[in-house]
Amino acid sequence: MPPRVALLREVLPEGWAALQAEPWEVTLCEASDRDSLRHILSTHEAVISTLSHRIDASLMAEISGGPLKIIANHGVGYENLDVAAIQAAGIWATHTPDVLTEATAEMAWALLLNLARRIGEGERLVRSGQWQGWAPNQLLGTGLRGKTLGIVGCGRIGQAFGRIAHFFGMRLTYFNRSRQTAFEQATGAISLPLEELLAQADVVSLHLPANAESYHLLNRRRLQLLKPTALLVNTGRGTAIEEAVLVELLKAGHLGGAALDVYEYEPKLSDGLTELENVVLAPHLGSATRETRLAMLLCCRDNIRAVLMGEKPPNPCPIPLAPLQ
Repeated sequence: MPPRVALLREVLPEGWAALQAEPWEVTLCEASDRDSLRHILSTHEAVISTLSHRIDASLMAEISGGPLKIIANHGVGYENLDVAAIQAAGIWATHTPDVLTEATAEMAWALLLNLARRIGEGERLVRSGQWQGWAPNQLLGTGLRGKTLGIVGCGRIGQAFGRIAHFFGMRLTYFNRSRQTAFEQATGAISLPLEELLAQADVVSLHLPANAESYHLLNRRRLQLLKPTALLVNTGRGTAIEEAVLVELLKAGHLGGAALDVYEYEPKLSDGLTELENVVLAPHLGSATRETRLAMLLCCRDNIRAVLMGEKPPNPCPIPLAPLQ
């Protein structure tokens, strides 16, 4: 009997064809609740999961002794997985780094341009039928050349975003656990303590994973350090911002605006967020290009292929230093 692979979400047709071309039996399975997810995990050798499928230590204990060999997470983030518990059970947990770097950086830049030039407000005006034509003071935005960008989380995606901003003439600062000297040399970026970065920046862009270290990193005290004209962009994880406080400060005019692709209680939004005109809201589209989503699935395929052949997968998940509970 060939190995059984469960795919928990629909994918592109070409991705489905790539999975079917392998010497295993692949099935699209609906994991609508914990019981159905437990059944899938206990009856398949491999499972392709997403961020919406939480697999914790108690769930792993319930499927102990089953055929499962690998959980291949369809994403670079894997806060939905208790990696330590999965590894302790002798099962591989993998993710898809590298392949979505440029797409997510492009999305962050698109959100920033939309926010800075008030494109969303302008589109709503045109669609409403209330636009009366060009006017000198209509929907004036802000230029980015010469402005200071603060990158919070300067890994692969943060650096890719910084390179775009550097090309457009922004001054770069960043906050990161470790120095990024090659990035500094290429872009002139300056490493700063977080509070200093927040106080100086005209634009702050977050590129952080979800863990205990990043949880509410931008809390009330730190959000209040931002300039009243500052623009905030988040394509990392919504839990990095105390979202209710962000809404409060935006309403009070303390910030120039925010552009968000991720949310603290995703897909639920904090009360009042959708009512704000100076906010751009996207439905977690960071990696949403056909090329990237296919590459992510092929990365999952490669991880599964290696494990089913008795080899180490190319992209095992590191155990987070401080997982988000």
